[in-house]
Amino acid sequence: MEGIRGGPQAAVRDPELFEEFYRRHVDAMTSFVARRVADPHTVADLTAEIFLAVLDSAHTYRPGRGSETAWLYGIARNVVAGEYRRVARETARDRRISGRRLLEPDDIARLEDKLDAESPGRRALAALALLPEGERAVLELIVVDQLTVGEAAAALGIRQVTARVRLHRARKSLLGEADPAALDPYGTSLRYATGGEA
Repeated sequence: MEGIRGGPQAAVRDPELFEEFYRRHVDAMTSFVARRVADPHTVADLTAEIFLAVLDSAHTYRPGRGSETAWLYGIARNVVAGEYRRVARETARDRRISGRRLLEPDDIARLEDKLDAESPGRRALAALALLPEGERAVLELIVVDQLTVGEAAAALGIRQVTARVRLHRARKSLLGEADPAALDPYGTSLRYATGGEA
């Protein structure tokens, strides 16, 4: 999954490397967005925005701070958060629809399939909504997006020990108040996925 020659900085200077970077990550980024929004046009637009943001942010990538994947998830979180803020500011639904590019029927069908596949992830994210933001963000990235603790920490720009503390608090809150199976639509024990006993 990792290993583009020269990292994202090289990819933005070389169209072939950027194409390689895009192909390696586009499915994961589309899934990430599809777990967080439920409209195929928005999934397509935000996925494209993630890769446009890569072009603007490649100079910020530092291999010593985490993997290329973790860095990309950090960008994806910022893009999706920006969309949430944009929608919250809008008062008329027609403003939200007017700027969208047209999708071909095949594109819509493909994205609807992706939305269907990621609906368990959206349900899991909804179940996490009552957690404090910091704890929820760590748990989302680890349980729903299946990043490691180190990758989640890098994506959020925090230390691994901070991520572990937040993960422990989130796990304690959720397991104390809910059935773990209800919060784990992928069939893996939440206790196992968050570092507890199976």
